[in-house]
Amino acid sequence: MAPNTPNGALLRRRGVGDQVLYTREEVAQHRKPGDSWVILHGEVYNVTNWLPRHPGGSKVLGHYGGQDATVAFESFHIDKDYVRKYLKPLHIGSLLASEKELTPVSREFLELRKQFEKEKLFTPSVTFFTIYLLHIILFEVAAWVVLKYWGIGWVPYIMAAILLATGQAQAGWLQHDFGHLSVFKKSWMNHLAHHVVQEGLKGASCYWWNIRHFQHHAKPNVFLKDPDVSIPLLFLVGKIIPEKWGKRKWGIMPYRFQHNYFFLMGPPLLIPIYFHLEVVYYLIKNGQWVDVVWDLLYYLRFHLLFAPLTGGFWANFVFYFFMRFLESHWFVWVTQSNHIPMEVNLDQKEGWVEMQLRGTRNTDSSFFWDWFTGHLNHQIEHHLFPTMPRHNYYKAAPRVRELCAKYGIEYQLKNTWEAFGDIVRSLRDSGEIYYHAYHES
Repeated sequence: MAPNTPNGALLRRRGVGDQVLYTREEVAQHRKPGDSWVILHGEVYNVTNWLPRHPGGSKVLGHYGGQDATVAFESFHIDKDYVRKYLKPLHIGSLLASEKELTPVSREFLELRKQFEKEKLFTPSVTFFTIYLLHIILFEVAAWVVLKYWGIGWVPYIMAAILLATGQAQAGWLQHDFGHLSVFKKSWMNHLAHHVVQEGLKGASCYWWNIRHFQHHAKPNVFLKDPDVSIPLLFLVGKIIPEKWGKRKWGIMPYRFQHNYFFLMGPPLLIPIYFHLEVVYYLIKNGQWVDVVWDLLYYLRFHLLFAPLTGGFWANFVFYFFMRFLESHWFVWVTQSNHIPMEVNLDQKEGWVEMQLRGTRNTDSSFFWDWFTGHLNHQIEHHLFPTMPRHNYYKAAPRVRELCAKYGIEYQLKNTWEAFGDIVRSLRDSGEIYYHAYHES
C-alpha cells in the first residue's frame, strides 16, 4: 500500500502489485527532517524515523533528503551488506524504470571505485599506520624528555611545545583515518581506535568529530550544510553567499576586513577556544558521557606528565594552551587551503563527483608535504574515496584526473604556498563582494 502522501492515489495507480513507483520529482518533495526520503540504487527509502539513529548523525543523512544518495552511500560505508539490513524496513518503493539510471559520470565513477577495490587500493598498510602511531608517541615522549632534563627555560619550553604540537597535529591526521574507517576492515575496530587516538591521545571527542566532519564530506562547501563554511557570525566565504547577504544587509561583522581579522580570530583561536567550547557544548547537550570520561582521562594524563615539569597546575594550563595555539595554526592553514578558496553555494543537488571537485582541490605532493598535511594535500581523492587508506591516494590520482578530463570537470592542483595565500585572498575578495552588494542594493 502506498504511503499516505498527497500523491498517494496517483502512486497506487502506478504501482505494480505491492510495488509502488515514484518519479525523482515526487521523491524530491520529501526533503525535511520530519519527512525525508532518499534514493539508493533506484530504490526509494523513507528515512524519517532513522535520522536520529544514523551513526553519522541525523544531518548527514538529512542533507540528502529528497535526493539520490547512491554514490554517497557507496563512498561512506565499508560494510554495505550490513547496512542494507537496516535499509530493508525503510524501503517504500522504486523509481520508474525510465528514471533509475545514474548520470554517466556517476556510473563511471562507481565502476572506477570497483576497479580500485580489485586493485586493493582500499587495503591499508599495517606497517604504515603502526609506524605512524609510534612516531606520534615519540613526539610526546621527546617533549617530556626535553622538559625533564633541560628544565623550563624559554628554549626547552618552546621546543617541548613545538614537539607536542607536532605530535598532536599528526594525531589529528591519524584519528581522521580511523574516523573514516580506512584502517581496519571491521567498523568496530576503527571506532575503537578512533576513541583511543582522538580522545585518549588528543582529548577531543569522536561524537563531536563525527557530527561535524561527515556533514562536511556529505556536502562540502554547501552553505548551511557544511559547518566548515557556514560561519557567517565571523566570516563569509565564496562569491555567491556574500552577495546575497550584502543585498539583504545581513551579518554582524565588518566582512570587508575579514582577511585582516582572520589572523586574530582564525588560526590562533580555532582549536584553543572555539573547538574546546564546542566539544563541551556537544557532549553535555547530547549526554555523551563516555566521551567525557575519555577526555577527562586525557587531561589527567597530561597533568600528571607535564604539571610537575612546567611548574604546577596553572603553569601547565598555560603550557597546554600554548601548545594548542601552535597546533591550531598548523591545522587551519592545511585544512582551509583546500576548500575556502573554492566555490561556496547553496545545495545544487549535483552529482557526487561534480560536487566534490567544485569545492575541493589538491596541493603539492612530496614526502614532506604528505607528512605535514596528513596526505590531505590529496584532498580530491580523499573526498571522492573517504574510506581509502591515505597512502594510496597518489595511486588513484591519475585515473581520477582522466575521469575529470573526460567529463570536463576541473581538477585543481595548487602550489602549497600559493594555496595558503589563497585563503587570505579569497576572504578579501568575499569581503569586497559583500561590501559592494551591501552599499549598492
